[in-house]
Amino acid sequence: MITAETVDESAVPTVSEAAAARGDPELEEPTWPWKDAPIRALVQRIHQLQAERAQAFRRLEEGHRQYLRSGPPYDFPRYQITVHEVTQAFDATSREVLAVEAELAGPRAQPLLANHVRSLQQLEQTRLATVALLQLMGAPELTGQEDTLQLSQLKMKVIKTMEAINEVLQDFRFDAESAE
Repeated sequence: MITAETVDESAVPTVSEAAAARGDPELEEPTWPWKDAPIRALVQRIHQLQAERAQAFRRLEEGHRQYLRSGPPYDFPRYQITVHEVTQAFDATSREVLAVEAELAGPRAQPLLANHVRSLQQLEQTRLATVALLQLMGAPELTGQEDTLQLSQLKMKVIKTMEAINEVLQDFRFDAESAE
């Protein structure tokens, strides 16, 4: 079985280590700016990333409203571009959130804070999937086929998920203050 200790003990350098030893800048691994940052800075970064997510959700909602106002005929290609751009923003944010979680769980030995970050990530995934389903159900092609009860339930799920996100953020902030 390969463990982290076994990998660390191996005598074979990685491509990045070899490139760094040769001074090959294009092959060096990028340094993560938060590696040696205090926990307070990681907490602030999570809050910044959450603000970026909120902005991405606003952009997605605005793109959907513009799509609905554009037709018929509807400007689906423009909406697709917006969805693609927002998806890329969510992906970049998620990667960084996961990196902060790994930093808190590993080198910082802050499992409680890492669990809060993991919960945020899961709640945001739920929120995004629910918002996407709501937008799909509101598509002009499905007008007249809406299930108002299901739409209402989905809207309520978004609200409850956002409330849970806010609670986790408060717990995260409080527990981070205790960890310092």
